[in-house]
Amino acid sequence: VQLQAYGGGLVQAGGSLRLSCVGSGLFRLDDYAIGWFRQAPGKEREGISCISESDGNTYYTESVKGRFTISSDDAKNTVYLQMNGLRPEDTAVHYCAASWSLSCANTRIVDSTSVYDYWGQGTLVTVSS
Repeated sequence: VQLQAYGGGLVQAGGSLRLSCVGSGLFRLDDYAIGWFRQAPGKEREGISCISESDGNTYYTESVKGRFTISSDDAKNTVYLQMNGLRPEDTAVHYCAASWSLSCANTRIVDSTSVYDYWGQGTLVTVSS
């Protein structure tokens, strides 16, 4: 396993969670663009945020702008997704993924699952109303 997502749970609407995407062994997350995706039951996987340290770019889909913040800690080989102001519609399994070639400035493809080379297992976020 090269990257793993942690930190999901059950939270009330308006609450916060912080997800972590951790690289294992020699898999350095700062060598890649790291994306966060989510998939709600019966829906397609949706790209919600991205960070590419090589060029200092970040990306947020419109529905999470102003509520979610993506960041990285190279010493811990971890990318975080701080989620504030959670809503019931944020309920989904959340995944992190790594792309060798992507810049998060490329908004045409940043949320496309096909550009990511490695995927972590999902972590479930449930937001109650």
